[in-house]
Amino acid sequence: QKMTVKAVKMLCTTPNVYTKVPDGGWGWTIAFAFFFVEALTYGIIKSFGVFFNDLMESFDETNSRISWIISICVFVQTFTAPLSTVLSNRFGHHFVVMAGGVLISTGMVTASFARTVVDMYVTIGVISGLGYCLSFLPTVTILSQYFDKRRSLVTAVASTGECFAVFSFAPAITALKEQIGWRYSLLSVGVLQLSIVICGSLLRPIIIKEQEEVKAQPPEEPTETKYMLENEQTRTSIESIDSGVEITTSPSNVPGNTKAEQKSEEPKEHVQILVENNSTPPEPKTKLLDFSVMRDYSFICYAFFGLFATLGFFAPSLYIIPLSLSLGIGKDHSAYILSAMAIAEVFGRISAGWVLNKKPIRKIYIELICVVLLSVALFAFPFASEFWGLMTCSIFFGFMLGTVAGTHIPLLAEDDVVGIAKMSSAAGVYVFIQSLAGLAGPPLAGVLVDTTQNYSSAFYSCAAGMVLGAVFLSLVRPCKAGLCHRQQQCAEESAAEVVPDLPDDFIEMDIGKAENSGKGCDGT
Repeated sequence: QKMTVKAVKMLCTTPNVYTKVPDGGWGWTIAFAFFFVEALTYGIIKSFGVFFNDLMESFDETNSRISWIISICVFVQTFTAPLSTVLSNRFGHHFVVMAGGVLISTGMVTASFARTVVDMYVTIGVISGLGYCLSFLPTVTILSQYFDKRRSLVTAVASTGECFAVFSFAPAITALKEQIGWRYSLLSVGVLQLSIVICGSLLRPIIIKEQEEVKAQPPEEPTETKYMLENEQTRTSIESIDSGVEITTSPSNVPGNTKAEQKSEEPKEHVQILVENNSTPPEPKTKLLDFSVMRDYSFICYAFFGLFATLGFFAPSLYIIPLSLSLGIGKDHSAYILSAMAIAEVFGRISAGWVLNKKPIRKIYIELICVVLLSVALFAFPFASEFWGLMTCSIFFGFMLGTVAGTHIPLLAEDDVVGIAKMSSAAGVYVFIQSLAGLAGPPLAGVLVDTTQNYSSAFYSCAAGMVLGAVFLSLVRPCKAGLCHRQQQCAEESAAEVVPDLPDDFIEMDIGKAENSGKGCDGT
């Protein structure tokens, strides 16, 4: 039995070793796990709007104070993203996700016994919020490492888990509340979220060991290497016998002896490298968190895009049901609107993944178009006055939200932003920067609603944030192109500086020495 437990443990923790990015393999299992992690994290957060009116009545609180529950949750989730990156690099993705699942379930179950809204801030906001971070970010990071060509499509399809969750959870929780009340419904959700632990156990790390290319080296280099190494040995042995032979064998007497000595040293280093490659290479030390991405202007612009775009991600899902109720639409029909938004988001995610999977294509520009259209969808909500108008806006918004929400984090792996090598650290810093908007977004919308007594103002604030996000997103590619141009220019300047290292009269000196030796041989 101990051997069985050990074998299972090894199966979960042993890394998969590939010579290149597999674009499949165990990655399909990771995608399956990510689908359910999405459903049980963001799917529950977006479905939390069904508890909104119940919490306002039970705790006798305003929109703004109830909104702080999700705001604190999203803030903690995004603010602790660097912690998630550090823990994943230190202890492994699977362990961190499993711990996150336990925290999420603990927070939700405890929240079902809350007596004040402050209790909800601590349980759902802090405890579950930390669990959401530890569960979601490591999963999407390791999924991106298993795919290259299919990354956009697979991530988009797997991320539809949250859409199916909203589609199924919103009506199910609404029906469950009528039977057992909102407290036991919340308790049931918390128990269901414990299954994230199973998803976390499926995450196996991946190691890419590039296959050593056996290429015939240029004939000059091995010959020169062998000649120089033999020269070193010959010079040592011959010098002890006859110092006169040293004149013909030692490179020190060859014109330009400095260059000759450098060449004799380089091949020795080259041979040493080849020998080390044949042995087992030491594992490279992984930085727990790499903040060097903050020096990349393209990443800074992309982070500001995420900061402002986050204002429009959660508030519509929270306020769509209260908005529909304020328009005189029944509870059942309001839940259908939220479900229709979720189904449209599924098609949006899949469509975006399919489009971004096409090559050649500049993915950052496709993302920009989607963000602009998402802003238009947010501006359209206040003009809806009845069920079908609100349903149309919700479907349009859901589709465009899917195109952006399912791709904005995986796009960090593209060369236009930071690239796959810095994906893990960049994702942690990126989501950390989003935390400010996650904290301020829903309460800001709640304050506007309480002040204006109109739910339309919440959607206007979301639309304004999305427009600002589009502005910063449009600057990502120009910043990256400018950075690459500067790096190329610096490389050219450094290459130009290497040429004058040789003395101007180097060739003339050698020619002069050759002429003198020729004269000496002729006796003239």
